[in-house]
Amino acid sequence: MNQTIVIPRTLANRLLTLAQLTPEIEICGLIAKNKDEKFHVYPIDNIASNNSCVFEMQPEQQINAFKLIREKKQKLFAIYHTHPDSEAVPSQKDLNDAAYTDALNIIISLSTKGVLDMRGYFYQNDKIETVDLIID
Repeated sequence: MNQTIVIPRTLANRLLTLAQLTPEIEICGLIAKNKDEKFHVYPIDNIASNNSCVFEMQPEQQINAFKLIREKKQKLFAIYHTHPDSEAVPSQKDLNDAAYTDALNIIISLSTKGVLDMRGYFYQNDKIETVDLIID
């Protein structure tokens, strides 16, 4: 049985808005949560040379985001990225590059013609665990 995680509609809308600003590239970033269950989005530039189908977070921005998360006493909740032209399903590279196994991985597909396709996964021990992502 899949784990179920509920995210607020405001968070889903924020991620979708960021994705739609540059629909031709994979956007990426971090999502943190504080003690009050409030979510904070930290967009990070994608510096991959083929950023239409791969994401690589800009290292300095990623480090700065983690510093802010720590300073604000937040906890890493999720890593997000988009798939401009494919389903919201992890690639082998997504799985191979996974470094934060406790964090949810949210993938947003932009190839769905107006239908939100946002899915969640945990990557652990070279396995993908699908999460039932509920937007409330």
